[in-house]
Amino acid sequence: MPVLYARVPEDRIAVLIGQGGRTKRTIAERTHATVAIDTEDGEVRIEGPDSDPMGALKARDIVLAIARGFSPERAMRLLKENTYLGVLDIKFTTGKHEKSAIRRIRSRVIGTKGRARARIEELSGCSVSVYGSTVALIGDEDQLERASRAVEMLLKGSEHSTVFHLLARLKRDAAIAEATSDPDGAGDEAE
Repeated sequence: MPVLYARVPEDRIAVLIGQGGRTKRTIAERTHATVAIDTEDGEVRIEGPDSDPMGALKARDIVLAIARGFSPERAMRLLKENTYLGVLDIKFTTGKHEKSAIRRIRSRVIGTKGRARARIEELSGCSVSVYGSTVALIGDEDQLERASRAVEMLLKGSEHSTVFHLLARLKRDAAIAEATSDPDGAGDEAE
C-alpha cells in the first residue's frame, strides 16, 4: 500500500477535517484512500490501496490544496483527469523575506477586493489561492503554465494591465489552436 505524508498548518486542520469529519470522509471516499490527521502537529498520513495508487496521490494533492488555502470544494477539482496542483513560493520568486515585503507583494496578486486574483482565474482557467508566502494554483497543464507566468510577472513588479493583456492573448491563442487542431489530435506540427 502506498503511504504518503503531508503537513497542514494549524489554522487549516479544522477545514481539512470539516464539520463532523465530513471533508476528511469525502476525501477518503472519493479517492479510496485512508486519511489520518494528527491534530497536534498537523501531520497527515495518506494510505492508498495497491489497486489504485493514484488515489493516494490525488488525496495528498487535495490535502495540500486545502493546506494552501483552498476551500474543500475548490480542492476537489483535483479529482478531475489531468488536473494538477502547483505552488509558487513568493519568497523564492522575489528573494524578499521580510513580512512587510511579502504582505505587499501578496497584495499585488490578490488585488483590490480580490479583483486581480479573480481576473487571473478568469483568464487562465486556474483556481488561485494566496496563503502565507505561497500562491497555489489548480488547473490543467496549459492553465497552470499561463497562471504561473502571470503570477510570476506580478510578483516581479509587472503592471497588472500588462499581465492581463498577456493572459487574454494566451487564452485567445489557446482557443484558436484548439479550434484548428485535427480531430484525431495530431495537430499541425510544421512550423
